[in-house]
Amino acid sequence: MIETFQEFKETKNIDRTTLVSVLEESFRNVIAKIYGSDENFDVIVNPDKGDFEIHRNRIVVADGEVQDENKEIALSEAQKIEPDYEVGEEVSEEVNFQKFGRRAILNLRQTLASKILELEHDSLYQKYKDKVGQIVSAEVYQMWKREVLLIDDEGNELHLPKSDQIPADNYRKGETVRAIVKEVQNENNNPRIILSRTSNQFLERLLEAEVPEIQDGLITIRRIARMPGERAKIAVESYDDRIDPVGACVGVKGSRVHGIVREMCNENIDVINFSNNTQLFIQRALSPAKVTSITLNPEEHKAEVYLQPEEVSLAIGKGGLNIKLASMLTEYTIDVFRVVTDGEADEDIYLDEFADEIDQWIIDSIKGIGLDTAKAVLNAPREMLIEKADLEEETVDHVLEVLKAEFE
Repeated sequence: MIETFQEFKETKNIDRTTLVSVLEESFRNVIAKIYGSDENFDVIVNPDKGDFEIHRNRIVVADGEVQDENKEIALSEAQKIEPDYEVGEEVSEEVNFQKFGRRAILNLRQTLASKILELEHDSLYQKYKDKVGQIVSAEVYQMWKREVLLIDDEGNELHLPKSDQIPADNYRKGETVRAIVKEVQNENNNPRIILSRTSNQFLERLLEAEVPEIQDGLITIRRIARMPGERAKIAVESYDDRIDPVGACVGVKGSRVHGIVREMCNENIDVINFSNNTQLFIQRALSPAKVTSITLNPEEHKAEVYLQPEEVSLAIGKGGLNIKLASMLTEYTIDVFRVVTDGEADEDIYLDEFADEIDQWIIDSIKGIGLDTAKAVLNAPREMLIEKADLEEETVDHVLEVLKAEFE
């Protein structure tokens, strides 16, 4: 038992004092089951010598007056142990645990195993409960459809669900993965550590590690919006006018964000200056597009943004990604409008400018048959769009409806 406990001390990070108390408590549980009570027993565990002693203490009573054999001993029996014992004195005698029998030994073993498992679970829970929101590194142990199982340096199991993996992540057994501790569940004292690589906090912690000014409190990350694995926008602010927060976060020639971009499967990172001026903040969030004017509806958190025709596709971004992230970052629903002068009312419009209403793959399919503008599509036969662009009838009708509405 002592050797086993030594192993637990080394591998489970449970201190010696706790282990000794667990062993003592386990002995007491078995004693209580055998004798009905462990109150009058002394259990002494000596880890240095690798042994233990159990003593039972009983009060000497006159012959024939023993009422509780566990706590009382007849005078004649006591005098067999030591001839000069008298009524009222306490007799202490060593108990040989081996004489308790095989069942008691098995009982002790099960109690010990149960208590050590409890300790181990409690230790794991306490350790990771304090690490929620921190980045940890662990080794890929097994891959399943719904999650990846990782093992930390101490052999603890960590779980990375599919929903918390970056879509482009590709794991191999034995490789080291970094992720943030998202939460620690503890149902029935059975800890389950959940990791995440898609959390905004993961990007925040990576930035803190790369940018000393953030660690020192000179720069604050105010907001983050992410489409994991694709693109992210970060709003930063500095309380020191001498520090350029965007430049400090990006680094010389992007040196500070390069490592983060690689860690997050080439997720593009846009860093902008935060502002309490909502119009200015929305304008910055829509970069690289240049905004002409903005009309705000603060009560409904909506913004109408007006841009020159050539800026619309930049504001919307590929697959509508730029405008989605800008909305997430500013917490405003953003609607984009083209600035059209009287003389331009009949101008044609490139299909890419409709990316917020028409899926990018549909636009690409139509452009693939040589139609790049709205009027070119509207003038083309409907059947040609269905057959040559290989689109469903409902899809084509939706596209035509959107394009017509622009010119009405």
